[in-house]
Amino acid sequence: MNVIQNEACRAIVNIFETGRVRGDYGAVGVLPGDKGHLSYGRSQVCLGGGNLFKLLGLYCAKPGALFAKDIEALLPRFQSIDVTLDTDERVKALLRRAGQEDPVMRGAQDLFFNQHFFAPACNDAAAFGLTLPLGNAVVYDSHVQGGWKILSARIGKVNARGEKDWIGQYIQMRREWLAAGKPPVPATVFRMDSLASLVEAGKWDLALPFRVHGVTVTEEALMGGEAPVAGDTARSLRLTTPYLRGDDVKALQQALSANGIAAPSDGVYGPYTDALVKKWQAAKSIGENGVGPLTRKSLNLPG
Repeated sequence: MNVIQNEACRAIVNIFETGRVRGDYGAVGVLPGDKGHLSYGRSQVCLGGGNLFKLLGLYCAKPGALFAKDIEALLPRFQSIDVTLDTDERVKALLRRAGQEDPVMRGAQDLFFNQHFFAPACNDAAAFGLTLPLGNAVVYDSHVQGGWKILSARIGKVNARGEKDWIGQYIQMRREWLAAGKPPVPATVFRMDSLASLVEAGKWDLALPFRVHGVTVTEEALMGGEAPVAGDTARSLRLTTPYLRGDDVKALQQALSANGIAAPSDGVYGPYTDALVKKWQAAKSIGENGVGPLTRKSLNLPG
């Protein structure tokens, strides 16, 4: 696979896990009844299997990690799989900040998911006779969510019917397996439905653009210029947790700078950008919560 196809495989799982093409590095989740308990990061690594401890240990060992001291003090709890972390809002807020604010954490997550999930998935795909990017994406999804060892033993390697047949058969088998699981597992059959839609669309090579679970994957989004997910109208920008990101945020920041309010151009709507927006709104007597039509018009932004 080429670089774009590798990123497309990762994007599919990122969308399944956090709804974003490049993932949400600060996302923290706890699904009722999920034996994985607290999950975190771009592709949601879990407390229950011990991988969250490994990820955080990797981060803390990196030079320049902004939140290493605070997270390092919590490592024994993650190592012992302390399930009270599921409801510890202080810890969850710390993890969100690390993912949103520290490039070192984002780099650690990229490295961790590649070493522990993506590379092994690609190796297993090759061992089973899979060469198509969509086949690699299917195997990668099973490595991240689980079930590969069980289901791969049932289906075996690609046979005379060919790789495309194998992919379709595996998706259907895994859908049935997920549907038969204990809650909340059956609710995740959407993953197989999304992959089946790619099969029906003939997206074997993951040629761009394609749509997965309501999100359009483009080359721009894969390489970092992620656009709003839904609709053609401009979304309302405001300070949220996790922070909003995208080209529309970058365009806002550039418009502020062009109008005399020096702003970053990182495409992240964080506290600093929010403060600059409020400064602009106060100067223009705009009574608007966040960046809506009035603020956009005053900055000559579309929408």
